[in-house]
Amino acid sequence: MACPPTSEHGLIRVTPSGKRARWSVGALVVLGLGLVLMPFVFQMFTRAPQGADMIAGFRPYMTATRLSGYQIELREIGSAVREGGTSVATALSGPPTAADLNRFATRFPDFVAFEAQWGGIYPDMSGMMETIRDNLGNYEAVAALPNFSLFPWFFVAPGAILLGVLALGLVRPVWWRASCRALVVLGLGLVLAPVVFQMFSRAPAGGRMMNAFKTIETRSRVERIQGYFGDMAVGQGAVQLELVPALQRSGLSSAQISSRYPGITTFDDHWAHILNDMTPMIGTMSDNVTKYQAVAALPPFPLFPWFFVAPGLLVIGSATAAGGAGRARRVRDARGPDIPSSQLEGVK
Repeated sequence: MACPPTSEHGLIRVTPSGKRARWSVGALVVLGLGLVLMPFVFQMFTRAPQGADMIAGFRPYMTATRLSGYQIELREIGSAVREGGTSVATALSGPPTAADLNRFATRFPDFVAFEAQWGGIYPDMSGMMETIRDNLGNYEAVAALPNFSLFPWFFVAPGAILLGVLALGLVRPVWWRASCRALVVLGLGLVLAPVVFQMFSRAPAGGRMMNAFKTIETRSRVERIQGYFGDMAVGQGAVQLELVPALQRSGLSSAQISSRYPGITTFDDHWAHILNDMTPMIGTMSDNVTKYQAVAALPPFPLFPWFFVAPGLLVIGSATAAGGAGRARRVRDARGPDIPSSQLEGVK
């Protein structure tokens, strides 16, 4: 699209005219308004910042080392439960016959109760941790995107610029084609933004993470997990205050107990660390239930790249059509006569 020619006698204004130009201008207005209004329609100004808070809140816990550590801690507790119900029970109450098991349950009811509860606790907690660990790569992909709080402005700002440039070209016809070229550049920016930010790979990863966390980030699931810590605390208390003293009364020293029964010893020794390691993450999960729901209410993550590419392509097409549909007309200049009509030939 060439710039309007000028001469010492005057200039040529290029203005939008004809049915094609009117349709193109109308399409650009709709696109600009659509970009500006999209964040309001999807409530992005409230939901997107909650997504940013959620991503930041989970960052300290979303590492391979930390997530593997949680599984190790759960296995340590499981080893203590199995050891307490087998070799420790045999040492304190005799061979594992029905009568001996009943005697063990009578003497150590808190531990036996925890042993029964652990059958449901472990698969639930371990499955949750496994799901989170499996989505570590998806989380990292989402965290590598621009801050969620900025996303509404990625639509409002281009939409406002589009409308402003379009209005400028309509008010100042001499700038019409320059305005159309600027809109083409804006459209290219929208098309390239998802490529620059790797949205075509990162956004679907975010969608997979959101789907995987659908059964985890719920109020009922989090409250159930929080309740497990009370059960585990009772189990650890039974080991520390019931099983270990009973073994000591049977004549075993602390060193012998540690050597013969590493499961209950490790559980007892590591409990404070386990509690301090796991509970902050579960607390973060609880704090982010509402935020997760806000993010889940946004359009699906895999669609986000196309929210840039589709409008960008339409802006490029409409701006190109509008610029090419311009009509040249003579404009008087105080410094000389009109430009001869022959100079207008070929100006579109």
